[in-house]
Amino acid sequence: MNFKWWSAVVLSMHIAMVSGEYPPRWGGIGSVVFHLAGHLAQRGHDVTVITRTHNQPAPHQPGVSVLNVPWLKAPMAFTRSYGKHALTELRRLHQVKPVDVVHTLLPLVSWTAKEYLWVEEHVAPVVSALNGSWIGEREGMKLAAKHNESATWKNPNDLAILLTGGYYAKYEQAGVEHSSVSVAISDSTRQEFERWYRPPEDWHCETVLYGVDHRVFRPINHDHEEEQLAYEALRTTYDAADDSALCGHPDTKTPLLLAVGRLVARKGHRTLLRSMPSILKEHPGARLVIIGRGHMRKTLMRQAKRLGIAHAVHIQPGMSFEQLALHFRAADLVVYPSYYEGQGLIPLEALASGTPVVTVDQAPLTEMIDEEVGGLFTCGDPDDLARAVNHSLHHPDKRTEQMQKGRQRVLDRFTYEHNAEAYEAIYTSLLDD
Repeated sequence: MNFKWWSAVVLSMHIAMVSGEYPPRWGGIGSVVFHLAGHLAQRGHDVTVITRTHNQPAPHQPGVSVLNVPWLKAPMAFTRSYGKHALTELRRLHQVKPVDVVHTLLPLVSWTAKEYLWVEEHVAPVVSALNGSWIGEREGMKLAAKHNESATWKNPNDLAILLTGGYYAKYEQAGVEHSSVSVAISDSTRQEFERWYRPPEDWHCETVLYGVDHRVFRPINHDHEEEQLAYEALRTTYDAADDSALCGHPDTKTPLLLAVGRLVARKGHRTLLRSMPSILKEHPGARLVIIGRGHMRKTLMRQAKRLGIAHAVHIQPGMSFEQLALHFRAADLVVYPSYYEGQGLIPLEALASGTPVVTVDQAPLTEMIDEEVGGLFTCGDPDDLARAVNHSLHHPDKRTEQMQKGRQRVLDRFTYEHNAEAYEAIYTSLLDD
C-alpha cells in the first residue's frame, strides 16, 4: 500500500482512538493521544477517545469526546481487561454514531486476533500505533540490570513485564497481523517488530515519529517580566543562579542539568548519578534536577549521599505541563540516559524549549538527536556520559547554536501539526482503498 503524504481537503471522519492513557492519566501515550486528538479535531474530524476510568474528569477539547471504561487494576493484566471493555464500548459507539477509523495505541490495549478481525469486519479499518513493545521493555530492563540500575523485583510493574512480557506480546502480534496498517513511532521500533514479531510479508507499516507541543515547550523570553521572574526563582531554588545564569547567558558557572522520566530502572538515573562526581569535578557549581514519579526516589537519594553529591541533586515528583515546560526552558542542558525507548519525547520537548540534549548513542534517540543539537554518549557508561556533559558545558557558544538549531528541527519535523496531517493521510488512504 503506497500512502500519499499530502495536504488536501478531505471529508470529515469519525475516528475512535482506543488508548489506555488519556489525561488526567498522563504518560507518553496519554500526552500524544491528547494532542493528536485535539489537532485532528481542529482539522474538522470528530474524535472519540475510549480510555480507562479515572477519578478526575478529562480536560475538555472541542471536537473530542471521551468515553471511560472499567479496568482491572493489576500490572499487565489491565491491558486485557481494559481491551475487552473498550471493545464493548466501541461496539456500542458504532451503533450510535458510525466509526470510520479505529486507531489503537499498542501495547496498552490487548485484543486477540479474533477481536481485531471482528472490528475490521463489523466496525472500521484498524490503524495500530506501535509505541514500543513488551519484548523491548523487557530487554531494556535486562540491559539496565546489567548496569546495576535497580532490582526489578522492587517494582511490581517491572516484575510483571519481566515475567509476562512474552505472554502479552501475543496481543501485539495480533495487532501487527490483523490491523489494516501499523504505524511505528520510530524506525527503531519498526525494526524491532520485524525482528521479534516476524510480521507477514504483506505487512503494511509506516513510520511517524511523534511531535511535541511547540507552543507549550518554547524558549525562555527574558524580556517578559513575569516569565523572567519565574525563571530567576526556579534557578535560585536549585542554587544555580550566578549572574550569567540569571541573565540567560550560556557561560554560567552554575549550570542547571535536567533529567525527566519515570523513576524506574530503564530510565538510567543511577548511571546519571554515577557520572555526577566527574561533572562536578570540572563544574563544581553544576546542579542536577531529576523530575519523575516512581519507586526509586529513596534509592537515588541514598546513592547521591554515598557519592557525596547530594548537595547538587534535587528529585522532584511529576508536575503540571506549565511547570515542566518552565524547567525545560530554564535548564542549560537536558540529559536523557534511557536504556530503552519506543521513541522518547523528552529530548524533543527539550529541543522545542531551546535546550540542547545529551543522550545515548543508540536508536531511536539518534533519529532525533545528533551533534548538531546536542551530544551523544555510550549507553550505560557514566564516564562517557560525564565526558559528553562536560564537553557541552565547556563550549557555551556551541550550545547557543544548538539551542537555535534544535528548536528549528522540532518546528520543521516534530510537531503535532505534522502528526495530524500524516495520520489523516493514512486514514484517508485506507478509506479510499
